[in-house]
Amino acid sequence: MTNEEIMQIALRQSAYDCNCAPQDFLRNENVITRSGNHEKARKYLSLPFECDMVSYGSNIVAQTSERLAETVSSYLGRYDVGHCFETPNLHVLDEKLAAFGLKVCFMAEYFLPDLDRLKPLPCDFAIRVLSQKDFSSLYTKEWSNALCEKRKELDVLGVGAYENGKLVGLAGCSADCEEMYQIGIDVLPEYRRQGIASALTSRLALEILELGRVPFYCAAWCNLKSVRNAVKCGFVPAWVELTAREIGFVDEMNKAF
Repeated sequence: MTNEEIMQIALRQSAYDCNCAPQDFLRNENVITRSGNHEKARKYLSLPFECDMVSYGSNIVAQTSERLAETVSSYLGRYDVGHCFETPNLHVLDEKLAAFGLKVCFMAEYFLPDLDRLKPLPCDFAIRVLSQKDFSSLYTKEWSNALCEKRKELDVLGVGAYENGKLVGLAGCSADCEEMYQIGIDVLPEYRRQGIASALTSRLALEILELGRVPFYCAAWCNLKSVRNAVKCGFVPAWVELTAREIGFVDEMNKAF
C-alpha cells in the first residue's frame, strides 16, 4: 500500500459517509449534498445528518437535510474554508441552527499514516498483540478510548503494554468501516510520559496495515497530547469534520458539567 492509495481509500470512505463522489473533496468550490444512509458508511455515524461538514483542505463538502441546505450553503459562501470551522464565525452557524433545534456538537481532526514516517517506536515495557477474545474484561473506564463497550463487536485488534503482567497501556482499533480501522489509545496516569502511547499506536498501525486495512486516528483540535502522539507516530492531518446535533442531545452530553 502507498500513501496515495491510503488517501484514495480515505476519500472513498468519506464519499460513502457524505453521500457524494470522492473527487468532490478535491474541488475548489464547496459541495452541498443531501444526507442519507449508506451501507458502507462508518458504523458509528448517526445518519442521516441534518448538518455535517468535511474538509480535506481545498473546499468543504456539507451533507444536510432538505430543510438545512439553503442555510448551510449560505454559511459556506460567507467565509473561507478554514474559517468555517472556527470561532467567531461558527457562532453565526450556531445561531442559524438554533432556529431548527440544532447546535454544533462534534468537531475533530482526522489523521492518516505517512508510510515514509511510520515505524515501530521503542518501549521499555513488554508488548503483546491482543485479539477480540482478550478484551472481555477490559471494558472499563481506564480503557474507554481504546475500546468501546457499546460496539464491542467492532473491537477487532489491540496492542497492550505490560509491567509484571499488569496492563499499563492499551491501543485498540475499531473496524468502523470495511477498509479503515480507527485507533484509540489509553495509558494509566502513573505510566504516562514514558513513550508507551506512541509505541502502542505505531505498532497497532503497522498491524492494521498488515491486515490490508488503513489505520486512522481522530483527535479534538485542542487535545494537544493526542495530536502530538499522532504526529510522533508518523500520522499526518488528512481531514476535519464538524457535526451538528439536536439541542437536547448536546445538552445531555453537557450534563456532566
